[in-house]
Amino acid sequence: MTATTRSNEPGKRSSSGRMIARVVWMSIKLLIIPVLCVAALIVGLAIGYVVLGDKPLSDVFDFNTWKHMYDLVFAEGG
Repeated sequence: MTATTRSNEPGKRSSSGRMIARVVWMSIKLLIIPVLCVAALIVGLAIGYVVLGDKPLSDVFDFNTWKHMYDLVFAEGG
């Protein structure tokens, strides 16, 4: 019996390597839009709150700031 030899050419990849590369590429393509949307939301909140509202940037990431805004918007009009 003779052992089969594998081709160690640098240009050829195994089928499992191609499958892993396709899965990684598809994951990147699926995640890029949500990641960009979240980044745009954070940048938009920061610009709007700091530039338009003349408030410090640290208040953008404070939970109590957004709770207060929620309470103002959805308050009962008495």
